[in-house]
Amino acid sequence: SAAREDKTVALTFNAAWGDETTETVLSCLREHNIRATFFIVGDFAEQYPGSVKKIYAEGHELGNHSMRHLDPVTQDTPALLADIIACNDRLRYLTGVSPTLYRAPSGSYNDQTIEAAESLGMTVIQWSADSIDWKDPAPETIVSRILKKTAPGGILLFHLGKENTATALPEIIRRLREEGYSFVTVSELLPPGERRVDPYGAVSPAE
Repeated sequence: SAAREDKTVALTFNAAWGDETTETVLSCLREHNIRATFFIVGDFAEQYPGSVKKIYAEGHELGNHSMRHLDPVTQDTPALLADIIACNDRLRYLTGVSPTLYRAPSGSYNDQTIEAAESLGMTVIQWSADSIDWKDPAPETIVSRILKKTAPGGILLFHLGKENTATALPEIIRRLREEGYSFVTVSELLPPGERRVDPYGAVSPAE
């Protein structure tokens, strides 16, 4: 999570697999007037360019989730840089904007991953509350898991293409708003100068 004391969190969606729930998720965010951050795999952008354009057109933030969803730790630096750049280029081609945020596939990263992304001027973003929705838990499980893990400055992790996530999302938003939370993009969440957020909630300041 980001180092904030106010009840502000960021909804984030990894777009790596199916596109089935994109419209449902966007409709929910639109209805609740929330801007989220979508971490897009380049392969997803190639397969569903219209969805990526719509996500961006509706005011959401786009992040880089790699080009092919390969494990960054297994790649040497030139291959990793090429992968990140290829995704940036694909998203810039579709939207005119190059992402400044990078989320490693499967949250797998090491110092080399961070150095590669930061050499491209990008901030490495993980999460603090994981819905674990890729395992297709029941909607009520997703809701309770996220509510239990959410704290001020939290970065909440979901995936597109998961029906139970789309079903759970309105209830998550309603319950968090009842608790006094507001929603921003990841870039808006991070205080100036902060460069990365690790999976366990600690923030590493910029050098």
